[in-house]
Amino acid sequence: MRCLLALLWSLQLSLLAGSGALASPPPMAVDAGWEYRWGDSPSAPDGSPAWLEGIEGGWQAIDFPSNPPGREGRRHAWFRTTLPSGEWRDPVLYITSIDLIGQVYLDGELLYQYGEFDERGQGEFAGWPWHMIELPEDFAGKPLHVRVYSYYTDIGLWGEVQVMDRIDLLTRVIQRSIKDLAVGAFVLLLAVLAGIFALLGPDRRAFGGLTLFAFASGAMLLAETPVRQLLYPYALTWDTLRAASYYTLPVAMGILLACWLDGGPQRWIGRLWQLHLAYLVGAIGLVQAGVISLSLTFPAFDALLAFTLPLMLLLALCRFPRLSHEQRLVVVSFVLFAPLLIADMLVAHGIVEWRAIPLSLGILGFSLALVSISLWHYRRTRRELDRLNASLEQQVADRTDELGRLVQKLEGLSYEDSLTGLKNRRHFDEMLQHEAARARRNRSPMALAMIDIDHFKHFNDQHGHEAGDAVLAAVGGLLREHFRDADVVCRLGGEEFVVIVPGATAAEAEARVQRLLRGIRGYRFRHRDRELDAITLSCGVAAFPEHGDDPLALTRLADRALYRAKHRGRDRSETWTLE
Repeated sequence: MRCLLALLWSLQLSLLAGSGALASPPPMAVDAGWEYRWGDSPSAPDGSPAWLEGIEGGWQAIDFPSNPPGREGRRHAWFRTTLPSGEWRDPVLYITSIDLIGQVYLDGELLYQYGEFDERGQGEFAGWPWHMIELPEDFAGKPLHVRVYSYYTDIGLWGEVQVMDRIDLLTRVIQRSIKDLAVGAFVLLLAVLAGIFALLGPDRRAFGGLTLFAFASGAMLLAETPVRQLLYPYALTWDTLRAASYYTLPVAMGILLACWLDGGPQRWIGRLWQLHLAYLVGAIGLVQAGVISLSLTFPAFDALLAFTLPLMLLLALCRFPRLSHEQRLVVVSFVLFAPLLIADMLVAHGIVEWRAIPLSLGILGFSLALVSISLWHYRRTRRELDRLNASLEQQVADRTDELGRLVQKLEGLSYEDSLTGLKNRRHFDEMLQHEAARARRNRSPMALAMIDIDHFKHFNDQHGHEAGDAVLAAVGGLLREHFRDADVVCRLGGEEFVVIVPGATAAEAEARVQRLLRGIRGYRFRHRDRELDAITLSCGVAAFPEHGDDPLALTRLADRALYRAKHRGRDRSETWTLE
């Protein structure tokens, strides 16, 4: 347990440090101005959806883009609103979930798609992940359209729809996952202990039920944590694990209750958990065989659970006075846990307004009750538990290190350009602030070079975007090799790069850039064993304090010099001068 607390503390410190370094405006809910219309949009002459053209007829107001009135078996719906304004550095649109697949259009252009649409505008269930949709810098005030297809009981968006900074979303994902990860890991450890007790002790059936419940609840919590998507991006796999674990819970609870009851209640509870076991095997089997969609198994199971769970509660309570103290503790914990399970089910189906249900607390309480029973019945096995504790603590320590590396990796991903391996625009903005402050403080020179690949659009049109990506990655590697370790090389976006050269004058930076230009002219790029056309670069250089007393202005000055290099024929470098 000490190792688990150390894990939570280290994650909290990492998140606090990250959020302090990247202070940004708070998230803003997109909860006003929504409209909907049923059906799927016809195509305009250019092939795009006609409903993106601002046609007003047919749209109706709705408080939230989910489950409009009058569905009557319809499977297509459109929603629209206008995005709010804000000063986010790396804005993204966060959507908790989509039922079932959808497309997001911004200002008439396809911005994001989840799931595969066929020619009829239909598609198959692909899981329920959360969605992080990158927004352009000029998104504010533009119309947002959402096209949704669903054969599920719900249609539209679910949960929250917010605009925020990417780093804030990643921080939120980790923070919202810590509790469930901790409880899930703890419960899985309990499952291991209960399994060992089942093998060593005489009451194997009861502890077999404890083991099954702990494994199912722990796996369900881990499969539901938001961070799952960062660990493994295939939502359908996680949802299959979540469904199997969720459907196993009443089986395990029925086995546990049946062990402590007798007579008619025991027989009825035995039939109920066997019914759930048949549903578990049948539903997951049909899903794996491709006969039914996984999404359709949830409503049927929840309807079954809404009947069997209260019945289990009544059967357990009717024998409550005859139970021992530890058995009563389990029944009370079950009585407290069952309403949370039902509340989570009601929220999932939109019967109750969306809110976070502390299901993990119910699982934790029930699991702690199981621990109490384990300690009560197995006090004589303390020596065996002590020997197991050392190995379990090592496993938790290993998990602590692994999750620590995950946090570092997530922080690194938010600063890295995935194509070239260079740092991205966010990293450049922060490093420019840092180097500018140091240059002012130490009265030391600092240069900045803006670099752009000439005629890159024509190159992409001629050789294809895949070859263009290969050239971008190669240019990134050449820049990394050409400049010093102390220099800051970043990709701003597209075919544009920037280099901060601390301690360098304009002449020194210009000399390095000229060597780079000569090297690029003679470099032969290849893609799939095919030699590509040669490329050239245009560069603009500006330096502090030669060209002004504000180092932060170097970006603008170097960009003007780059424009001059483009205007004077490209394949050259220009140093900023006042003309």
